[in-house]
Amino acid sequence: MITNFKNSNVLRQKANFYIPGGAHTYSKGDDQFPQLSPHSIVRGKGARIWDVDGNEFVDWGMGLTSVILGHAYDEVNEAVKAEMDNGINFIRPSYLEAEVAEIVSSQIPSAEMVKFAKNGSNATTAAIKLARAFTGNDIVLRCVDQPFFSIDDWFICDTQIDRGIPKNFHPLTKQFQYNNIESLRKQIDTYKPQGIACVILEPAAIEEPAGNFLQLVREECSQHGIVLIFDEVVSGFRFHPKGAQYLYGVTPDLSCFGKAIANGFSASALVGKRDIMSLGGISHDSERLFLLSTTYGGETHHLRAIQKTIEILNRDDYAVTRHIWSVGKRLKEEFNNLSRSLGIEKQAYMGGIDCRPYFVFLDPFGNPDNNLRTLFVQEMIKCGILVQGISPSFSHQEDEVVQTVSAFKFSLQTLSAAIAAGDVSTRFRGEPIKPVFRKFN
Repeated sequence: MITNFKNSNVLRQKANFYIPGGAHTYSKGDDQFPQLSPHSIVRGKGARIWDVDGNEFVDWGMGLTSVILGHAYDEVNEAVKAEMDNGINFIRPSYLEAEVAEIVSSQIPSAEMVKFAKNGSNATTAAIKLARAFTGNDIVLRCVDQPFFSIDDWFICDTQIDRGIPKNFHPLTKQFQYNNIESLRKQIDTYKPQGIACVILEPAAIEEPAGNFLQLVREECSQHGIVLIFDEVVSGFRFHPKGAQYLYGVTPDLSCFGKAIANGFSASALVGKRDIMSLGGISHDSERLFLLSTTYGGETHHLRAIQKTIEILNRDDYAVTRHIWSVGKRLKEEFNNLSRSLGIEKQAYMGGIDCRPYFVFLDPFGNPDNNLRTLFVQEMIKCGILVQGISPSFSHQEDEVVQTVSAFKFSLQTLSAAIAAGDVSTRFRGEPIKPVFRKFN
């Protein structure tokens, strides 16, 4: 059992002293893990990571879903290292910028033009700006059932943590529900007189589209002259190497990619139709639009990472894709079978799409139970498994799956006993895990 986090605890204090939130991503913060957990990672290889105390874990977070092939994946790293010897940033574009843009354009159905950046928020916010410029309208309709689109004001103003954002942003972002076309139609009818710029959603996140939902969204946007944006920062390259838009057969006007596009290297892409994307260019005679201008968007080694990752994902009839869907499905089935055998399937189960399943923990009244979640994650860590949700990679093979299923059994037995005894909160150390989007700490 892993319980020694002495060095991590020292670095935990240092990180919280020098870094707001103790990490550079809120999802990696101390409030997202039990007290008995590693804070600082030293290295990763394949599907495993090692912390500053020498503890080894099977990693199912995989860089918040971005590492789709595996940590320090040899082919990608070799391509990156070779390119770094040529320099990484110049006074004019590297030849790779056009080459890799062409690769992405041939890969993604909606990609007639491509603009690279460094993170998903760059891409989604640029897409919103383009949609507003193209339509001359301001209002954004965003899917309320999907948790995150950007760090920028247009989105954060519509969440619980809107401190620091001018109040005049709030009326410009409105909500609709996933898999509920009537909720979208209602919002279009309500706000069309004020001018709707775009609809933005993940094509699929925690559930798949039902009843031709995406096709109907496409029809509504086309009918009303609204730009359709797919946020594929997570789904892109994970659901399918050509994007979830290819998988579900719906082509948006603009799309945003990141995460798995470069196997964890810092890269994102805004792609879309030429008539919209070209507004950010210098070849038209209309009013100028300052779209994306990033010193680091064309870094050569990250472009090589994109190129090599896409090459690998396209191999052998999409072998990587088939593997991660299979692994996710197996883990979901194993977890739910174990939970059912213990009689706690109504309080602990796995749901979601097979390539990106997630855990659900509920109290007896059906409300989210963060005490149960915290106890589960703590017990999994003891077994050498570091987990929030499940993000399978190509490096998660039989050994990792078997070890994880064994940890499921141990952890769910602990949960079952705690539920029966009514003492869940006494079985984990420290505070329970908290949601990222909350009004107060």
